[in-house]
Amino acid sequence: MVAPSLRARVRAGMIDEIKAVARRHLATDGANLSLRAVARDMGMVSSAIYRYFPSRDDLLTALILEAYDALGDAVEAADAGVDRADLRGRWHATCRAARTWALAHPAEYALLYGSPVPGYAAPEDTVAPASRPPLTLVGIIRDGFAGGRLDPPGAEPPEPVRSDVAELSALLAVDLPPSLLARGMAGWTQLFGLISFELFGRTNGMLPHRDEYFDHQTGLMADLIGLPAA
Repeated sequence: MVAPSLRARVRAGMIDEIKAVARRHLATDGANLSLRAVARDMGMVSSAIYRYFPSRDDLLTALILEAYDALGDAVEAADAGVDRADLRGRWHATCRAARTWALAHPAEYALLYGSPVPGYAAPEDTVAPASRPPLTLVGIIRDGFAGGRLDPPGAEPPEPVRSDVAELSALLAVDLPPSLLARGMAGWTQLFGLISFELFGRTNGMLPHRDEYFDHQTGLMADLIGLPAA
């Protein structure tokens, strides 16, 4: 394997530094990034930064991709650390990992799951990294169903929801009954709703025992999906 050239290493170092400065701006200014402000903090002329990121949207995309991958790494590692047969334990571990990552990286979480950035449209290459957390959760459900330990709920979702969920199942290449995948999707949206409410201050002044409340709520999600108790 040929080592990167000095020029390539210098460029990679500059890109990493630009992204580090941009993340600091996310923490103070939100997603309203300014390439000029980032360049100023780095002691660069504003035109120089465009050699690395041609536009604000390119820089935002780089930050979004890194954040999705970091969250995906955390969730997948948590799932991998639990016995495959312990479906509910895997569910709780992945949910806690998502929350822990979000609380440690609030600005990056807000970039992913907060208000849309005006004028920004995420490119296609963000789809796969964004899919990693929900696919991890769906994988737990798939394993339970394939092993005969998780039965589909009795009530089917109404049309056109059933059709939408069936299309999603084909897109994800997951062989699950629509009723079961629909409940899994409910668990996924509930999870990130819980995290967002906590992170964005919606539960300030109430629910002081947040760890316990979070575990209780994710347990209710597991009940809804039909994950068996350990």
